[in-house]
Amino acid sequence: MAVIIRCVAIKAHVFSGRVWSPLSIQRVNSISVQRLFAADRLCVRRRALNSKYFSSSTSHLATVSTMRKKLLADVDCGTDDAQAIMMALADPNVELLGVTCVHGNTTVENVCKNTLRVLQACNKLEIPVFKGADKPILGNAIDAGHFHGLDGLGDAPCPNPPSQDLVQEESAVSAMIRIVNENPGEVSLVATAPLTNLALAVRMDPSLPSKLRGLYIMGGNTDSRGNTTVCAEFNFAADPEAAYIVLKDYCCPTYLACWEFTCHSKLSWEFCDAWLAQDTDKARFMARIFRHSIEASRSERCEKEFVAGTGFVSCDSYAMAAAMDDSFILEYDEYPVSVELTGTHTRGMMVMDTVGFLKGKEAPKKAFIMKKVDMKKFEQMMMAALK
Repeated sequence: MAVIIRCVAIKAHVFSGRVWSPLSIQRVNSISVQRLFAADRLCVRRRALNSKYFSSSTSHLATVSTMRKKLLADVDCGTDDAQAIMMALADPNVELLGVTCVHGNTTVENVCKNTLRVLQACNKLEIPVFKGADKPILGNAIDAGHFHGLDGLGDAPCPNPPSQDLVQEESAVSAMIRIVNENPGEVSLVATAPLTNLALAVRMDPSLPSKLRGLYIMGGNTDSRGNTTVCAEFNFAADPEAAYIVLKDYCCPTYLACWEFTCHSKLSWEFCDAWLAQDTDKARFMARIFRHSIEASRSERCEKEFVAGTGFVSCDSYAMAAAMDDSFILEYDEYPVSVELTGTHTRGMMVMDTVGFLKGKEAPKKAFIMKKVDMKKFEQMMMAALK
């Protein structure tokens, strides 16, 4: 049964380096989410313990935090990653601490180049970029060149490419661990790519998830509707073992923007036209790199992949928007989730235990699966990204 959680956030408490989050819970059949965060210098930090939330005194009822939200983005910079990054950079209430790069839509070398191009378009080259894993934990790398172009950004020429010397010497996995440890309980990690970097990071530092404010993932699927294989979404199909490890070992609150959800939350092509028609350098940059994906979206293959008709689907931007603004998510389901690793046709498919079959120590942890979001707010955030 789906659950509704009405959350009133209370000032977080820190004991022995761990962040404990008190929340008030009410379970009903559908979901309504309203979260308010304390205007405290420590910011509000939440954590799940044994998949339950604990209530505390209401003497510190939350108000909207005036502090900038600290985000760390893990990307395989295709066009929708670019849109998500630009959305974060446009919000004065968000501080993007860095961008870690991983294989996925294209090679990790191209991902680093693309990320620097996006930062350059936004005059934000001071944000550090880190190179990560170039292949999955097992098997061979796949790519999404048919949709994003071979280079990941629509194969659009770059007349003035930023220097590759700007890519940091520190590895992405090392940087991820360091940045989170330097800001315990304050960083929301937004993962819009295969989860290889995250899986390697938790193996190197098992305490890492307990120090995150939250994890926001674009990936997985809820109805076994594949867009890469018969039953798997691209990010999970590109590294099923990594997805399995992350969903199992990341004990922080985890939010999933799954494939079918993004398809049901499409923007219209009319909105896309107005979005790209803004008279700004950012909009002209996006129009150049996005042209290939727009054409691909209208192809016979993509029309078969998309759920509920065609339209503008900026998959990665939903996860970023949720990390940026807690009120963006209006409804979600909460279920234990895992990933199938061995099926002939189902390898990489996300598994949801909607009944409660999986019990005991090996039962997967629960995640919040986005179901409905504030589309008006999403349109505003997308428009602001190109202003």
